[in-house]
Amino acid sequence: MTATVPRPPRGRPALSTLRDRVLKVAELVTTPLLPADYLDLVDPLRSGAALRGRIEAVQHETRDAATVVIRPGRDWLPHTPGQYVRIGIDVDGIRLWRAYSITSVLGRPDGCFTITVKAIPDGKVSNHLVHRTLPGTVVQLDQATGEFVLPAQRPAKALFVTAGSGITPVMGILRNQVHEAGDVVVVHSAPTAGDVIFGAELRALAAAGSIRLVERHTAAQGLLDGAALAELVPDLAERTTWACGPVGLLETLEQHWAGEGIADRLHTERFRPRVLVTGEGGTVTFGRSGRTVDVDGATPILDAAEDAGLLMPSGCRMGICYGCVLPLREGAVRDLRNGEVTTAAPGDGVLVQTCISAAAGACDIDH
Repeated sequence: MTATVPRPPRGRPALSTLRDRVLKVAELVTTPLLPADYLDLVDPLRSGAALRGRIEAVQHETRDAATVVIRPGRDWLPHTPGQYVRIGIDVDGIRLWRAYSITSVLGRPDGCFTITVKAIPDGKVSNHLVHRTLPGTVVQLDQATGEFVLPAQRPAKALFVTAGSGITPVMGILRNQVHEAGDVVVVHSAPTAGDVIFGAELRALAAAGSIRLVERHTAAQGLLDGAALAELVPDLAERTTWACGPVGLLETLEQHWAGEGIADRLHTERFRPRVLVTGEGGTVTFGRSGRTVDVDGATPILDAAEDAGLLMPSGCRMGICYGCVLPLREGAVRDLRNGEVTTAAPGDGVLVQTCISAAAGACDIDH
């Protein structure tokens, strides 16, 4: 008796059919895990997997800042200097996402890239990365993004104004493109000389004539404002300027540039969204969590929820990456950047960004 060998479906190779069957058998054997779960343990950075990175080293820059060296997965794409990357890391068993500027040179021989993190008070992720993370830790990654970059036509005269960890995207630019930007001035604010992240490297660039460096040590000299900056850089009106730092610094610079009629020559990168309009606030109910929080009209719903102990999705915290989006089931929220009010009728699922939205009356968030 001759056995009949079944033919694979037309247009589908026998090898493909066999591979599918093997995978299905493997899934049955390994349930509730999948074969990919075991591959993640062996080779988490493999091509085709969810994009991840492995921390290779943590190098301390100052008492509260460190550079984290990350080996990305094989699907990582080269970044543009000045861009940032979203990092997902497990802290006390909870995965949290934050965005950090990339500070490394392009094309490192070891294939890694770096972020430089400043630990902030009560910052769960920043303190974990700076003080507790060990080499070998696997983190989740998104591809790099961001518009805080040099234009294709490099400026003849450039000014970089930074404070605190605002130096990080600028250092990414300087390490890669300082020789392309012509006449470069860097004005950096920090409490003391010892708090200047990349202080030795910045001073070495200045000594080599690559940049003119102005350090403002605020503990002794006070905060930097537009008028003081104009004295330090008399020709700032002739310069294309990039500024990164706390909201207060950026707002005073924007006011000064607007007053001088040169607002189009200022580019800013914010850690937090600029709050232009506040409202009356209200009670925010998180339906699935069964929690209710009273929130004022100037506090982002994301911040209020985290302060109340709720685990919230988040990312850049600036209204850019949409990592914090949740459905608004009922009520109203106000966009803190422009005052626009978004409303939802009972049962709706209008998506809102919790990092830049405040309560505009009672509202219900599906979380």
